[in-house]
Amino acid sequence: MYNEFDDIILKTLQEDAPFGDITTEVTVPKDAFASGVFRAKESGIICGIDIAERTFELVGGEVSLIKHKTDGDCIEKGDIIAEISGNAASILMGERTALNLMQRASGIATATRKAMDAVEGTQARITDTRKTMPGLRKLDKYAVRTAGAVNHRFSLSDGILIKDNHIAAAGGIAPAVRAAKRKAPHTLKIEVEVESIDELREALEAGADIIMLDNMSCGLMRESVKITAGRAVLEASGNMGERDLAEVAATGVDLISIGGLTHSVKALDISLKFDLNKL
Repeated sequence: MYNEFDDIILKTLQEDAPFGDITTEVTVPKDAFASGVFRAKESGIICGIDIAERTFELVGGEVSLIKHKTDGDCIEKGDIIAEISGNAASILMGERTALNLMQRASGIATATRKAMDAVEGTQARITDTRKTMPGLRKLDKYAVRTAGAVNHRFSLSDGILIKDNHIAAAGGIAPAVRAAKRKAPHTLKIEVEVESIDELREALEAGADIIMLDNMSCGLMRESVKITAGRAVLEASGNMGERDLAEVAATGVDLISIGGLTHSVKALDISLKFDLNKL
């Protein structure tokens, strides 16, 4: 049965072993059995266990996984995430792909949960951006959701976000919004990026549904919230991964989008070690 992550897993397996795993082929008997554990080498939020399991299903061979954790769980350094056993060659073939995907997803989930903790008690929600690893957007955004945050648009095709270059090409905020309202499906909301209070007022007058406050100070964000008075959703954006998120959230914005959740993620360290006593 097709899994939503199969395309990512299969491409990654093909990249890692385009002509097979030559080291395993020349050193490990085809019928060799192995068992081991996936273990956390640092604390964080686990994500991608089911993807790891699916990796070994796609590799083939008799391999079973006993999961000790579920995606979204908090894990501590030293925790056993899952036990694996079965054909040694199959495990070795899928090992790096399974670890790479799980480590990346867990790193994103961990960073996302940290950001969410920083704004706890406020109305602000944490969201991601399209600044994802090429080819891995589905994985990256799944990890953000697993941590409990929300996804921004998935692609250029599923949302209208009028940014600075669109505004320049269209001749201004008002003409850009008018064109969007005239041509776009009525089911799509219109978001506009602004960098000043004057631009905020123009976007509000034009009828924008969502307004992105780009690289504004907290003072300007507070003023923007007051001026908007609930007429549009306000999204704080621009190097938010380097800002004091609690301070940003306290301005009253509705969303805080953080590209750093996915574009510069630090993978969570996870290992797979065979049990020498069971080889």
